[in-house]
Amino acid sequence: MTLDEKYEELREKLFVDPNEEVEYPPVAISYGAYKTKDAEYHTPLGTYGNFSFVQAPPKSKKTFFISMIASAYLADTTKNTGDILGHRNNKKLVHFDTEQGTFHAQKVFKRVIDLAKTNDNYQVNLDDYDTFALRTLSAPMRTKFIDWYLEKYQDEIGFVIIDGIADLVLDVNDIKESSAIVQDIMRWTEEYNIHIMVVIHSNFNSDKPTGHLGSFLEKKTETQIQLTVREDSQDLVDVICKRSRSYPFENFSFEVDFLGLPHIIDKIDDILRIDTKF
Repeated sequence: MTLDEKYEELREKLFVDPNEEVEYPPVAISYGAYKTKDAEYHTPLGTYGNFSFVQAPPKSKKTFFISMIASAYLADTTKNTGDILGHRNNKKLVHFDTEQGTFHAQKVFKRVIDLAKTNDNYQVNLDDYDTFALRTLSAPMRTKFIDWYLEKYQDEIGFVIIDGIADLVLDVNDIKESSAIVQDIMRWTEEYNIHIMVVIHSNFNSDKPTGHLGSFLEKKTETQIQLTVREDSQDLVDVICKRSRSYPFENFSFEVDFLGLPHIIDKIDDILRIDTKF
C-alpha cells in the first residue's frame, strides 16, 4: 500500500457526514434520569466509546466509590447503589488496580462481588468480571499489558476500570507521556466501543487533578467526577459532576456502613442527618 493509499483509507475512515443521522452513544453506566418533551433518558456517568475519570484527594474513599460503580455495572442495580444503574448487555467488566498488592486489590474485587450480591436477581458469574493487580509491573509494561488484553478480548468487554491511571506513566508532569496515555485511552474506547473509567488523585489543597496528566484528562473526558469528603461529616462523601459533555448527573453522596460496604445516601436520609444536629 502506498502512502497516498494509506491516507486515502484513513480519510474514508475519519470522514463524518454532517447530513448523516448519528445516534447518541449507548449508556454504559448512569445515575438517575432526565426528561425532554419527547422522552425520558438515563443520565450517563459514561457512554460506550468514551471515557470518564474520578478525581479525589487521598482518604476520600475512592475505591469504595469505584466498588459501587463496578457492582452496579455487573448486576444492573444493587440495594446499595440507589439510582446508579449498569447497562452491561452481557458484556464483561474489567478492573485493573495499579496501586495495591494482591491482598488489598483482592479485598476491593471481593467488595464488588459482595455489593453485586445485594441484587437478589443477579446470579454471580466470575466470567463477567476480570480483575488484575498490576503493581509489580513497570509503568510501560502496565500500559502494554492493558493494550494487549483489550485488543485480544475486545469482543467480550464492555466496561473497564483503571484505578491508578498515574501509574501508567513515569511522570504525571511529562507532557509527552501524559498526552500519549490519554491518546491510548481515546483509541481504546473508540476502536473497541467500550467505556473506560480511570481514577486519579487531586492536587494537594486543590480541586485540580494531578499534573499535566490531569489537565489532559480534563480536556478529553466525557465526564469528570469529583469526590469530596464533607467537612461537617467525615463519614459522608459527595460525588460531584464537575464537567460533562452529556446531560450532567445530579450530585449525590455515599457513606460506608459498619460492614465495610458503601451505599448511596438519598435526600431523605440527608435531611434527617441535618435535622438531628439541632
